[in-house]
Amino acid sequence: MATAPYGTWPSPVDAALAASRDGHPEYVGTVGPEVWWTAPRPTEGGRRALVRLRADGSEEPVLPPPWNARSKVMGYGGTPWAAAPRPAGGPLVVFAHFADQRLYAYEPDAPAGAPPRPLTPVSEVGEGLRWADLRLHQDRGEVWCVLEESTGERPTDVRRVIAAVPLDGSAAEDRTRLRELTDARHDFVTGPRLAPDGRRVAWIAWDHPRMPWDGTVVMIAEVADDGPFTGVRPLVGDTGESVAQAEWAADGSLLFVSDLGGWWNLKRIDPAPVGGDVIASSTLCPRREEFGGPLWKLGHRWFAPLEGGLIAVLHGRGAQTLGILDPETGELADAAGPWTEWEPALAVDGTRVVGVAASPYSGHEVVELDTRTGRARVIGSAHTDPVDPAYYPRPRVRTFTGADGREIHAHLYPPHNPGHTAPPGELPPYVVWAHGGPTGRAPLVLDLQIAYFTSRGIGVVEVNYGGSTGYGRAYRDRLRERWGVADVEDCAAVAAALADEGVADRARLAIRGGSAGGWTAAVSLTATGLYACGTVIYPILDPAAWVTGETHDFESRYAESLIGPVAEVPDRYRERSPLHRADRITSPFLLLQGLDDTICPPAQCERFLAAMAGRGVPHAYLTFEGEGHGFRRADTMVRALEAELSLYARVFGLPEAGVPALELRG
Repeated sequence: MATAPYGTWPSPVDAALAASRDGHPEYVGTVGPEVWWTAPRPTEGGRRALVRLRADGSEEPVLPPPWNARSKVMGYGGTPWAAAPRPAGGPLVVFAHFADQRLYAYEPDAPAGAPPRPLTPVSEVGEGLRWADLRLHQDRGEVWCVLEESTGERPTDVRRVIAAVPLDGSAAEDRTRLRELTDARHDFVTGPRLAPDGRRVAWIAWDHPRMPWDGTVVMIAEVADDGPFTGVRPLVGDTGESVAQAEWAADGSLLFVSDLGGWWNLKRIDPAPVGGDVIASSTLCPRREEFGGPLWKLGHRWFAPLEGGLIAVLHGRGAQTLGILDPETGELADAAGPWTEWEPALAVDGTRVVGVAASPYSGHEVVELDTRTGRARVIGSAHTDPVDPAYYPRPRVRTFTGADGREIHAHLYPPHNPGHTAPPGELPPYVVWAHGGPTGRAPLVLDLQIAYFTSRGIGVVEVNYGGSTGYGRAYRDRLRERWGVADVEDCAAVAAALADEGVADRARLAIRGGSAGGWTAAVSLTATGLYACGTVIYPILDPAAWVTGETHDFESRYAESLIGPVAEVPDRYRERSPLHRADRITSPFLLLQGLDDTICPPAQCERFLAAMAGRGVPHAYLTFEGEGHGFRRADTMVRALEAELSLYARVFGLPEAGVPALELRG
């Protein structure tokens, strides 16, 4: 084994390889005997392809380029497709095309040459009409979904409603053919779920300033033969209870995930007809574990009822695994296999469960569980090792102690390279990764962007700071009105602890994050004096502007819970803002921004850089045309990763082997 300083080890994990493995399968569903899902295509402009697994095991695209099955609803999207076999012939699929956000119908098995046909009109107001959480009802000749409509030029001029779109294409030119299915008005809604008897529907709704992990309500109604739903009424949930998902069971009861007891647990209730008594809900498997999560995208599924009454569930603390729950006994049996983290994308067909799963040593795959035999197997997007797995990081789950003795959960990725070791006595540089959200979590899965650094001798630690999901509502609520304080303190506590333990070089610590993690990284550079440099990716830098029209509607009131109502605590917004604390930054930094980002717009970066002008702090600002909130194009990700490595090489005193030198300006 060769000896070389940390950060200089040669590695086969280059930026192009890491970029090619970015993203993962999503929005899984069954179409007859087939399994379909959306899949990332970084080298095709970052589009999301719709893929099908044939009954013979072959995997093929449903939609050719440039068709891009991806919705913009709420900024982060939702289930963008629905499909089913037709009574005669192959399947019919309805999907939202990212470029124009129209719904299209397509018959992939029809004779070649028949392109997708539009089902919805184009609107010239704002970003127009957007659609998500699709459910196909061929017997009614419609697809039911959420319609998000711009009503003005401001990002917050938006209305959302449950709508029915005719499959005959008549609404493509005549908007009056669209049917709004309920007069009940909420700021946010999910798509309706039809009961087995076809006579009732349920959906989730919430209103500003709450986010869906703060408080939601389950609405139910009766389905009329034509016209809107009738007897619309709330069933469960309130302003202090988050219901993340609701689905009907075969017996007509309603299953839902609620955090009323401090953890998202699975419950059941028997809704009564209008005017009748509602039977109290019962918790099916009470545990101090999460059976749900944050509803960032419409259509997330943490559970799915199975044939015969069993329920497929995702559950756990800090990670979620697949289990099969018997609701009558409360018994829960976990699926066997190497997968330690499952995405909220469950689909069922009879007695089989399909989902997306990964582990610290394998990327996300489409996995099928046969509940009759207990056998789980990979059926799509199978993980392959593009390099020797010996170069993958070897993560450790750690719990640190922060301010006031509070627990801080983290994943530690020490430098690791099978062919190299560091000189005796040298401590490695470390980069603290702050995840986005902030109501989210860093999953413990194989990430070649992490391997890009660890295989070169740079350690990474992902911090699930207070406010992260997966550890109960009390842990999640630790960030309420303390954003820019608790998250910064927790990241600093982890970094300082690693230095105190002799794991990391105190003089070579960095911080990096994107979106809300970019906020945490930027605030950390103004507040701690702990980090030698930082990488700040499509960040929030000016929260006061963010809540007064400079972001999309979904998160426009988010800071009221994270910082406080801006009208009541305006000084708090200024005190925590990196824009207004730019004079405290002395460490070099790299700022990365998509020019099409409507969630964290480039205007904030430009004002921040203006505040930094003339202060002599080395920095670089890279922008990317065609990129929004989250980089999806391979060339963008390559440039961003190589620039980040170059920053660390420059600041940590390492040679910049193999990557273009980053130009830093003062």
